[in-house]
Amino acid sequence: MVTKNNVNEIAYGIMGCAIEVNKFLGPGLLESVYQECMINELKRRGYNLEIEQNVPLYYKGDKISNKLRLDLIVNDLVIVELKAVEALNPIFTSQILTYMKLAQKPKGLLINFNSKNIVSGSLTFVNEFFASLPE
Repeated sequence: MVTKNNVNEIAYGIMGCAIEVNKFLGPGLLESVYQECMINELKRRGYNLEIEQNVPLYYKGDKISNKLRLDLIVNDLVIVELKAVEALNPIFTSQILTYMKLAQKPKGLLINFNSKNIVSGSLTFVNEFFASLPE
């Protein structure tokens, strides 16, 4: 059974991986470099990953052909969106919240590698799927 504690432990582990990647590489590289290193680090630590997973989109019951691609889904519970930007734009918040809703995942992490402190450069989100989980 999936619990809030399980989801939080996964998110904590993901942030540990981000800290390791950021410590090793530092800021200033392309998002694709950080993504490849995050994939490597997460796999080393035994996480199950879906990489650039497509999320089906429906409009009024009709499937539309445009596809959304999520950077990472970890253990089928946490969406991870990676950025390497000067500052997190509010649209990124809307983006990850929408991804979480469409993919029906309880937690999302928005990680900006272009910051000296990866923890303060990241945001964590939960939604109604998280709220419905037992402790």
